[in-house]
Amino acid sequence: MTQRDDYDSPWKDILGEYFEQFMRFFFPKIAEEIEWERGYEAADKELRQIIREAETTKRFADRLFRVWKKNGDETWVMTHVEIQAQKETDFPERTFVYNYRIRDLYRRAAVSLAVLADDNPNWYASVYLDKLWGCLTMFRFPVVKILEYREKWEELEKSDNPFAVVVMAHIRTMETKGNDSSRKHWKIELTKNLYRQGFEKQDVINLYRFID
Repeated sequence: MTQRDDYDSPWKDILGEYFEQFMRFFFPKIAEEIEWERGYEAADKELRQIIREAETTKRFADRLFRVWKKNGDETWVMTHVEIQAQKETDFPERTFVYNYRIRDLYRRAAVSLAVLADDNPNWYASVYLDKLWGCLTMFRFPVVKILEYREKWEELEKSDNPFAVVVMAHIRTMETKGNDSSRKHWKIELTKNLYRQGFEKQDVINLYRFID
């Protein structure tokens, strides 16, 4: 990653390359319900329309995909991998807004998933709640927290899922902020690990772009 620590674009790009692996790594139970042999489709045009319709002021690396369940039903998966590199208090509301805009504009069932990659271990947002005068709106969505993977470092090093490398790179980027020599060292080590794990050449290139 660059010295600006611009997390969002690298995450958005790598998610486009490895959406199935993303799901299997972060949301394995949901991944088991998807018919991956049928493939999936990036709904970039639809996402742009949703963003225009949703009156939100911030834009991140959100991605929208069409998938098919094993029973044949089409489902839309809204992945909020913007990636919450900093705590954002209106994040649950934005997640809710995007979800209902999918249903409103396209009449499709939609699942919203989020990855929190901020550096605050005490912040965990997975529910949007609004209530007034007996009227209640609640929206709950699955969330994973990158910081929690620090306790699973050995497992990450042994994993052949590209997102194990992505997670390690993101954690190391946060830990070495302002320390260029340490950052250079871990980049070299992570790159070596790609070859040790037997990743294909194109995978190594894609993941190195994320790391760098």
